Amino acid sequence: LVVIAATLAQVLWLKARRRPVDKMLWVSLALVVVLGSLTIWFQNETFIKWKPTVLYWVMAAVLALAPLVTGRNLMQTLLGAQMRLPAPVWSRLNIAWVLFFAAMGLLNIWVAYRFSTDTWVNFKLFGGMGLMFVFVVAQALYLGRHAEDPDGADAAQR
Repeated sequence: LVVIAATLAQVLWLKARRRPVDKMLWVSLALVVVLGSLTIWFQNETFIKWKPTVLYWVMAAVLALAPLVTGRNLMQTLLGAQMRLPAPVWSRLNIAWVLFFAAMGLLNIWVAYRFSTDTWVNFKLFGGMGLMFVFVVAQALYLGRHAEDPDGADAAQR
């Protein structure tokens, strides 16, 4: 309930201040409300443990299928305004996120069924966040080598 209320409050705050609400925030609100409501409704440990895996796999599938269905790389669509990268780097970045989300889904369900619920909760809170942090730092280091200057020169020429 706390996450649902907090996300809804964020949207209402932006609306009250007449600021635009980002599409990703609308998607987050929808997911939080639907999945949070299902969690409260079912109150089932198995559902709770599977939910992160399903979310990870859905994100992996969306990132993997978007270029085939829409012809657009979603990572480039989401981050293209913040950084300039060559097209092959955008493709590798997208593939890296697909593999990361797929692996996180597998790892989550493996921990959920192999270990106690307490261990799974600790993994979910600390292990998942730690792995995400390491992945993002490694990705930042990789992207730093390939980022282009606004004038078009790549990082190796600076």
